[in-house]
Amino acid sequence: LKAEAQTVHFGDTVVLKTMSKPEIEVKAMSKEDAQKEFGISSWGTWGCGISKFDWTYSGKETAYILEGEVMVTPTGDWASCKAVKVCAGDLVVFPDGMTCIWDVTAPINKHYNFS
Repeated sequence: LKAEAQTVHFGDTVVLKTMSKPEIEVKAMSKEDAQKEFGISSWGTWGCGISKFDWTYSGKETAYILEGEVMVTPTGDWASCKAVKVCAGDLVVFPDGMTCIWDVTAPINKHYNFS
């Protein structure tokens, strides 16, 4: 894992502590369960056709994929994180600050919420 370093001082001793970037979380979930657990119908909706583009998350995003398929590949400081394929029926959490490439292979439609 590519990691950020944080310097911690203990008196005269300096310890270099590494912190890895959080991964994209993907969990298969029925629309009914996503509604019960998260209330996704009250979230915004977004969609796009087949395309490929760079994206930066300016907040932690939780999304429920209604239809389509996308490969999300972390880039830059996030390049050591795993690329993930996200499909209809997946609940996904994208970390705040993540930079990535979205490669949409089937038109996508999702509910999303930033926190």
